Amino acid sequence: MVLNIFKLRQATLKGNIMTNEKTFTVVGTAKNADGTVKARFANDLVSRIKILNKAGCTDITLQELPNAMTKLEALQFLTAQGVDGDAGYAVASKLSEKTKVAKRGEVKISAKSATKKVTAEQLLQVAQS
Repeated sequence: MVLNIFKLRQATLKGNIMTNEKTFTVVGTAKNADGTVKARFANDLVSRIKILNKAGCTDITLQELPNAMTKLEALQFLTAQGVDGDAGYAVASKLSEKTKVAKRGEVKISAKSATKKVTAEQLLQVAQS
């Protein structure tokens, strides 16, 4: 069995292995001043609302999570809560992006078998027995 340690090391150096991901306790959506809706993550509800208000955001809907979660887990939680409209689209879009990143970080281990030349006579012998 061959393990490609070089690729594993490269993925770790690029940050694709998601073992030390940040966790958040607040998740939600907010509409930017230009009208785009984005998924938002934070650890302090009050300070995040103040920052978003100062930046000119509207339609701010943030909620505290039951426990600290990664962005992927928090987005899945929001989806389960039934977010709809523009906010639902923003959450689904970000969730799809984070899912792709998570899949990129997976490590594949492959086993290589030795190739062996087989003659037609050997195949016939095996088939007859």
